[in-house]
Amino acid sequence: MIKKYVLVFFLCLGENVIAQESVFKIPDSIINKDYDYLFDRIEQLEGDTTRQSLYLKSFLLKSKSENHFEEIINGYKNYVHHSPDKLKLIYADSMVYAAKQSKENNLIGAAYLSKGIVFYGFKQHNQALDNYLIANEYISKTNDKYLIHKVKYNIGYIKYYLGFYNDAISLFRECVLYFEKEDPRGYLNSLHALGLCYNRIGNYGLCSDTNKKGLAEGKRLSETAMNSYFIHSEGINQYSRKNYREAIRHINYSLPVIKEKEDFANEAVGYFYIGKSYWQLNEQEVALPYFKKVVKIIEDKNYVRPDLRENYELMINYYKSKDNLNLQLYYIQKLLKIDNILDTKYQYLSNRIHKEYDTKKLLIDKKNIENLLDRRKYNDLILGLVIALLFVSLVFLSYRNIRNKRIYRQKYDELMNKGKAPKLEEKQINSVIADINEEKVKSLVKQLEKFEKDNRFLERDLTSVKLAATFDSNAKYLSKIIYHYREKKFVDYINDLKVDYLISLLQRDKLFRNYTNKALAEEVGFSSTQRFANAFFARTGMPVSFFIQELKKETVTGLDEKKKLEGVR
Repeated sequence: MIKKYVLVFFLCLGENVIAQESVFKIPDSIINKDYDYLFDRIEQLEGDTTRQSLYLKSFLLKSKSENHFEEIINGYKNYVHHSPDKLKLIYADSMVYAAKQSKENNLIGAAYLSKGIVFYGFKQHNQALDNYLIANEYISKTNDKYLIHKVKYNIGYIKYYLGFYNDAISLFRECVLYFEKEDPRGYLNSLHALGLCYNRIGNYGLCSDTNKKGLAEGKRLSETAMNSYFIHSEGINQYSRKNYREAIRHINYSLPVIKEKEDFANEAVGYFYIGKSYWQLNEQEVALPYFKKVVKIIEDKNYVRPDLRENYELMINYYKSKDNLNLQLYYIQKLLKIDNILDTKYQYLSNRIHKEYDTKKLLIDKKNIENLLDRRKYNDLILGLVIALLFVSLVFLSYRNIRNKRIYRQKYDELMNKGKAPKLEEKQINSVIADINEEKVKSLVKQLEKFEKDNRFLERDLTSVKLAATFDSNAKYLSKIIYHYREKKFVDYINDLKVDYLISLLQRDKLFRNYTNKALAEEVGFSSTQRFANAFFARTGMPVSFFIQELKKETVTGLDEKKKLEGVR
């Protein structure tokens, strides 16, 4: 009967929330803001529920009006994170409903996963696992690596809770490797969980190393939210190493932040290990108040976990030593009740995780291996074809390289045997150019001769407009004269002058033969290395590197010949 009234209460509460949404309108001041802006405002206004509510409602209404399923789900998720506990599951259910409307496996799986996390936050492990398994059913059909590893992380915690530490370690290691490159908070959470597991299997050194790594990585990533948890974990680990004072110091240091986060589970575990540390130090009277704090949290939050069972055994032993039969019986009855809850919950969780998660994982692995074998046969065929193609390509490239070298060598010989180009006035071409006065032509020709003689073509970013201005002419006339006398466009004319100058420079001065293409390009005023390389090839028919290489060879050959002659003498 009580459950029925509670259900009716929550249904009414949910209808009230939906009714509030239906009459809300997004204010004009933020109606055109994007989702990132609204989300940032929601986060920034934590603690100011009135103003935060405005942005929560605006985000959700915007996503619904745009029929944007992913953002609708994010809208409900915002409510889950920023609403009172009594409303979290209502919004989680709304999130699942919206995800199902999208018919997208990744969105449905993510919604169920979020709902499971809500249940886990309430320490309702059975319901959490149920939702994790449903989430896994949908997410396993996708290639969403982030969600796949998020499921593994949460299943890992159930395994840890059940005491399957080696299974949990395997899952958390996978998560550490994935999240290290994808999600700093997921990476640090996975490291923390891994450290807890190492403690449980008795590898205290590796637990300490993992906690130290977590703190160092948090500093490196500027993510310090997990620091208290690594210190809390190290406190438990110090207890295991029988360093009881260190355990008390670490856990006491971590508890204020953990209490501020309302993480009652780790608060209870902290009190338990502080109490046990004092107990081992033979300070039972000091330990007892901490054990009582654990009992209070268990009863107030209706929460219990296997490792806290010993809390009641120690209290029973304490009251037995004091010959206090009433309190001894009182805590025996509480322990029996705790055992009944643990047995029921443990059996349910254990059966489901083995039958529905582990078996499903084996079937998926089996199918993946079968697919892998099929793909391997196909890949072998493709690999054979690729190797054959690479071989043909290699033969072709080798042939082309040999052919190109032969062509380049021919071009090199032609270049080295070719005399200088005739001067402008020596070229026997009619000096009359249409539309240009004959005197003007002669004047411009003389100025071009001086321009070439003074090597002014080495100027960077030289244009026909700039050069014509120095000649007191215009670009159109200048281009016509250059084309008439040199049979080249202005750009080719300037580029060829630069290249010819560089060829002469390389022949005269060995120092320049060790320059990079970039340095050579700058030396003769090209605006970029690529333009220089293109211009050199267009002018000579060979790459710069080949020309310099041949010059160096000739130098070495010349030296060898000189030495031979000197030897004969």
